[in-house]
Amino acid sequence: MPSNFYMFFVAGLIPLLVGFVYYNPKVFGNAWMKSLGYTEEDLTGANMGLIFLFSYLFACMLAFILSSMVIHQTQVFSMMFPDIFESGSAAQENFKALMDTYGDRHRSFGHGAAHGLMAALFIVLPIMGTNALFERRSWKYIGINFFYWLICLALMGGLLCQTLTFPEVI
Repeated sequence: MPSNFYMFFVAGLIPLLVGFVYYNPKVFGNAWMKSLGYTEEDLTGANMGLIFLFSYLFACMLAFILSSMVIHQTQVFSMMFPDIFESGSAAQENFKALMDTYGDRHRSFGHGAAHGLMAALFIVLPIMGTNALFERRSWKYIGINFFYWLICLALMGGLLCQTLTFPEVI
């Protein structure tokens, strides 16, 4: 677990902030409503507090799992778990040597953003696209929502890769 785990909660704000701008009627909000056949009146009456609360919760969950995709060192750690916690074990010594040599590799905003883009392309698009096709949604609908998640995951991945810090195992 990162020593600055609060970054998961910071990254969880990104979809809300991006969505505030992205789905604004002057940006893609009207096109999104039109692709669904909605009017502004159709969207009134919902419990927006609950919607935002669950959206934030889901975004924090996404940030947590995204961190393991954008930070390669977590995969090495998980490969050696639980042996890595045994004092003086080969796993602990190997991990320390590996981190001393390669521990800071690929820990940049750009690298995390690239993995966020890949997650959007190879995870979000297939899931969302499949659902949208069976729901008979338009390609415009798929495109609007996919590019929203592409932006969000790139920003979340970049932030997490650049900022998460992990305590020494040894």
